Amino acid sequence: MTAPWWQSGVIYQIYPRSFQDGNGDGMGDLRGIGQRLDYLAGLGIDAIWISPIYPSPMVDFGYDVADYRDIDPRFGTLADFDALLTHAHARGIRVLLDFVPNHSSDRHPWFVESRSSRENPKRDWYLWRDAAADGGPPNNWVSDFGGSAWEWDEATGQYYYHAFLKEQPDLNWRNPAVQAAMYDVMRFWFDRGVDGFRIDVLWHLIKAEVFPDNPPNAAYHPALGDMHRVLQLHSTDQPEVHAIAAEMRAIADSYGSAGRGERVLIGEIYLPVDRLMHYYGRERPEMHLPFNFQLIEAVWEARALATLIATYEAALPPGGWPNWVLGNHDRPRVAARHGQAQARVAAMLLLTLRGTPTLYYADELGMSDVPIPLEQMRDPRGLREPGLGLGRDPVRTPMSWDGSAHAGFSTVEPWLPLNSDWPARNVARMMTDPASILLLYHQLLAVRRAHPALAIGDFALLASDGDVLAYERREGAQRLIVALNLGGRRQRLQLPREATGCRSLLSTIGAAPLIENDVLLLRADEGVILAA
Repeated sequence: MTAPWWQSGVIYQIYPRSFQDGNGDGMGDLRGIGQRLDYLAGLGIDAIWISPIYPSPMVDFGYDVADYRDIDPRFGTLADFDALLTHAHARGIRVLLDFVPNHSSDRHPWFVESRSSRENPKRDWYLWRDAAADGGPPNNWVSDFGGSAWEWDEATGQYYYHAFLKEQPDLNWRNPAVQAAMYDVMRFWFDRGVDGFRIDVLWHLIKAEVFPDNPPNAAYHPALGDMHRVLQLHSTDQPEVHAIAAEMRAIADSYGSAGRGERVLIGEIYLPVDRLMHYYGRERPEMHLPFNFQLIEAVWEARALATLIATYEAALPPGGWPNWVLGNHDRPRVAARHGQAQARVAAMLLLTLRGTPTLYYADELGMSDVPIPLEQMRDPRGLREPGLGLGRDPVRTPMSWDGSAHAGFSTVEPWLPLNSDWPARNVARMMTDPASILLLYHQLLAVRRAHPALAIGDFALLASDGDVLAYERREGAQRLIVALNLGGRRQRLQLPREATGCRSLLSTIGAAPLIENDVLLLRADEGVILAA
């Protein structure tokens, strides 16, 4: 293949607190990840993305960064990170870090200085504003975690802006000194050998310069959460953010000849498709992969998915490479959304669509959301608006590795509860079960690696009816057909005339698919890959 690695490869997200405890404190760490590199290599992924591991008070579990150039002692040391990087690269696994440039911790030295006085040289590194005429916040902007996005500072007599928690003040990306400092952070990690970044809330970086009120949301309902009271028209997705994204890309590209191929930038951007596409870059290249989260929120129905896929493909700019995500550390797991049977079909969808797929740890086990009692809840998002089901703890629970105490994750009680079915739903047991979803993931990744058509080939939807979603992948003379039954009843798919005599490569339910007179007979909840 001549495509860059990040086009043909598969990315695996690790939430480090919950992957593997390497020192017996009940929480995952870098040494734990290192202990499981052989598992990841055997699974067949190409890169790991590690959620934040920087020094942090952990008010938002690492997304409140107190030092961008070090490792939090809970996870290890810089030496541990360097060792992990070396061992991962030796196995052909690239390492991506989570970069959190929109905001820091309020304990970061930059903010401590900024808060110390109005005259401090770093005052303008953050967003400070006078109170409104009535003494209240400068405008009506709402934190994504609920409540006003402005916090009053008694000592200096001004408000500072925080898009998330008050302990996460937003940096002022209109300040050239802030830009220079954060670009140097990227270089620091690239110089250590990191293969790329997932950039947190990229579309938040720039705010409207005069801070006008955001318009009210006419569709708001309290069940949606307080953040949806207003539309983030002026607090996100401002035109100036694209120059920053382009500069980040230029830095990444400057490291492209270091022996391991291109460095990659993945932007976290929750925007409609038409606006998402701007982050590929119009005047200059920006993100290699602006994250496409549509499958997480999609209506799980064949015609709706076909329309979604076609619309996304049609919207891509020239040279823009697609990508797909089924789950992450913020959203309900795929098995919780669609059930175990359809989680298998969803796995085939993710790994056979055109574009780079990102897997979320433990989805390959079919892990579902884990109910967290209020007294064990840790996520500030859930604690601020209890009862709305907004907490993210249920999707961040420990990986279950085997049938030993604490599922092999730790030698002590884990920081969050294990999934209740861990004695059966664990790696060791599922590796011996030929019908397990884990072995299905192994098979899917092996088929993808063996067939360039699935990794980099062309894509075309096929005509289908009922609950069937079908498409074709082609690369050179190689032609594959993917057919997915998104329902619980048998379905039929008329195969294209030129597919006569096709053979089965894989079925999500194990048995060979049934083909009669060029009609594929799909069983309930079955997905198949055929070689034409």
